[in-house]
Amino acid sequence: MRPRRFLPAGPLKGTIRVPGDKSISHRSIMLGALAVGETRVTGLLEGEDVLATAAAMRAMGASVERIGEGEWSVHGVGVGALLQPQAPLDMGNSGTSTRLLMGLVASHPISATFVGDASLSKRPMGRVIDPLSQMGAAFEASDGGRLPLTVRGALPGVPIEYRLPVASAQVKSAILLAGLNTPGITTVIEPVPTRDHSERMLRGFGAELTVEAVNGERVIRIRGEAELKPQVIEVPGDPSSAAFFIVAALIVPGSEVLIENVGLNPTRAGIVEVLRLMGGSIEEVNRREVGGEPVADLLVKHSPLKGIEVDPAVAPSMIDEFPVLFVAAALAEGTTVTSGLDELRVKESDRLSAMAAALTAAGAQVTETADGLTVVGTAGDPLPGGGPVTTHLDHRIAMAMAIAGIASRDGVDVDDTRPIATSFPVFEALLESLAG
Repeated sequence: MRPRRFLPAGPLKGTIRVPGDKSISHRSIMLGALAVGETRVTGLLEGEDVLATAAAMRAMGASVERIGEGEWSVHGVGVGALLQPQAPLDMGNSGTSTRLLMGLVASHPISATFVGDASLSKRPMGRVIDPLSQMGAAFEASDGGRLPLTVRGALPGVPIEYRLPVASAQVKSAILLAGLNTPGITTVIEPVPTRDHSERMLRGFGAELTVEAVNGERVIRIRGEAELKPQVIEVPGDPSSAAFFIVAALIVPGSEVLIENVGLNPTRAGIVEVLRLMGGSIEEVNRREVGGEPVADLLVKHSPLKGIEVDPAVAPSMIDEFPVLFVAAALAEGTTVTSGLDELRVKESDRLSAMAAALTAAGAQVTETADGLTVVGTAGDPLPGGGPVTTHLDHRIAMAMAIAGIASRDGVDVDDTRPIATSFPVFEALLESLAG
């Protein structure tokens, strides 16, 4: 373990650029590995989760090579041509890699065994196993549908129409990826919109994919036996990573931070809208489009925040940002109420109970409910600090509590900072650069 005490900081000042979007980075490697020819990717997130995806695609026949900082070359094998991996695929801590790759394997005539670290091995995979089984894939999983898990792909797969019982971009993407090599049309019905990076990128690679609104639901159809064309992809900055610095600048008095090149896909930008509703000063500068994704530089200034009741409908567009939102709520004036967050209980940790315990240890007033947290803020006064807080091998718990530490009176002890490397290897260095 690598514990660290995050101490109170003076005003945060300067310009930073956060690493590439994790969701887009995963998908660029996977789809590049299924296209025939060379896909070039710049701005790729080089965290452990994305490197696990790269290693898995190499094990199934693609050439995936780093040619410079954040710049990668992927030579694909073509849809339907993935090779049998010779050893188990080690996913580390990456739920996204696991679920999306299960979809890829499900419609190829190969089998693959997925293994992961202690945290990933606790996460249920049943919500992906169910639809992929309907498409013809066979599974051997550990108790509760957990890793280690073996997928035996079906050829040909069976096209299905599947209504998502829970809002999940990972489940949607797994089905669409399985549909790439399944004859006919595979349909996913999404009652609640989730991040749409898969749809945007599949279209960009040449897949025949349509999205239409029917009775308030999104109906996504993909035609199988696709031929993907290689692309040049520029990955925008990850809004989930930017969120930690947005909140830090809002809650540390005297701060003014410019965060460059942040992806603002509307299915991902919920955190910005919620923080603005709380009174946060977040200005979009130089708004533009990069690789089909909306992007802007964000100028964030310290602001007195007010507690609000967060609309549960916004949850899918900021599901990974709730840990750091809870930190912002802890320093706001009044009470912030969240609900509809059942999904947070099956992330890298049970993020509701983990954040309730962590913030309480740092001196915040937090009440845990069945599907959310209620946080009574300090009206801008620093949290007392304390700890050590337990991260449960969860990178977002570690980073959220680091931000709580710099906005505290006496600092916050975090039990282990190693998990941060899964998504944001330079997080601590960037934080130090802004604190001078």
